[in-house]
Amino acid sequence: MAIVDLVMPKLGESIMEATILKWNKQIGDNIAVDETVLEIATDKVDTEVPAPFAGKLVEICFQVNDVAPIGSVLAKIEVAGENNVAETIVETPAPTPIQEEIESIPYVPAAPVNTAPQEIANSEPRFYSPLVLNIAQSEGVSLSDLEKIPGTGSGGRVSKKDILNWVAAKKSGTIAAVTTTVATAPTQAPSAPSISAQTQSAPIAPTASSPAGVVLSGASEIIEMDRMRKLIAKHMVDSVQTSPHVTSFSEADVTNLVQWRNNNKAAFEKREGTKLTFTPLIVECLVAAMKKFPLINSSLDGDKIIIKKDFNIGMATALPNGNLIVPVIKGADQLNLVGLSKSINNLADAARNNKLKPDDTQNGTFTFTNVGTFGSLMGTPIINQPQVAIIAVGAIKKRVAVIETPSGDSMAIRHMMYLSLSYDHRIIDGSVGASFLTEVANQLEAWDSNRPV
Repeated sequence: MAIVDLVMPKLGESIMEATILKWNKQIGDNIAVDETVLEIATDKVDTEVPAPFAGKLVEICFQVNDVAPIGSVLAKIEVAGENNVAETIVETPAPTPIQEEIESIPYVPAAPVNTAPQEIANSEPRFYSPLVLNIAQSEGVSLSDLEKIPGTGSGGRVSKKDILNWVAAKKSGTIAAVTTTVATAPTQAPSAPSISAQTQSAPIAPTASSPAGVVLSGASEIIEMDRMRKLIAKHMVDSVQTSPHVTSFSEADVTNLVQWRNNNKAAFEKREGTKLTFTPLIVECLVAAMKKFPLINSSLDGDKIIIKKDFNIGMATALPNGNLIVPVIKGADQLNLVGLSKSINNLADAARNNKLKPDDTQNGTFTFTNVGTFGSLMGTPIINQPQVAIIAVGAIKKRVAVIETPSGDSMAIRHMMYLSLSYDHRIIDGSVGASFLTEVANQLEAWDSNRPV
């Protein structure tokens, strides 16, 4: 018999940790090869961790809601086999350092005041990552409390897990409330997010950046945000604070495209075994326009503009619980209409059934969202960082339009659709953004109604 480690798998280039959602197996349970042992969640997607070997679960190293770094040992499995099995596990790469420790920034402590403990004033400065500081600010953890949290990270640093455990213990009453009030706000390094110097027992006067608490009057219902909604909220706020958003609008006469799809969708589904929706048609036109405006397919790194050669189109997908996720169509420029349709439909089905893999949401270079699915005529979408632009299409509506012909103008009922493009004004000026949007509309209007399916 041998004991092997079940290791947290690598979940994408930018993902350094994951949260334990559920253990499907308990200590003493037998496990088959590739059987799901636990479910985990990242800031991108929820996924399952299968067993690499058959055996019996003998130890669980993390509990539900614990945050585990990539490469850490999640559990131990007893398997029947020779030493070569154990040797295979030993060759697993060493755990990748936690991102918050890599990106940690120095924190300059508050100037000592008379009410502060002398030992804190004389101690060495502690280092806090931006993530820990943000959690402290959102949870109302004062500086004096933050200094008292024991750190399990490198050099005794406070990790995300440390502060979340401390907050949970504080809410449960395990940790006594601090009653000391600091009279003067601390001075912090410019790069560190500010945290109130007041302890939880002292009220904080509302300011422009610290609004007064919501006052409930009359009948109200309080709903706790789930984990994904909190992540979405953070991503949206971060994006608006990062990129100066500008939105341009246009409209397209998509009558040829609509009629072509209506005439061919039944034969297409019968032949290919997948539905022909508007999304692959629009994505094909998007890619054609992006090739003419490469700046749209880029990202910004400091003062360097990175032009992407891959065309990986993210498509915003609504989930049954009301949340949103953005699976990515990889290499959209290399796929024909059949390939785009199958890729899009497979990703959409996986998203709605919580079957997306971590890689399915990685490395997007541009995002498309269809607000028309829900009846909206147009929208002002928020950029999916670190991309620099996102396009939204509205509902296709029949309207009376003026048709220009060599013999004169005429009125006709046409299928019309509004388009809106939000872009990062740091690198994309209005001329480029508007020109790209116009090119997309031109590509949609120029759809060949005689095109073979």
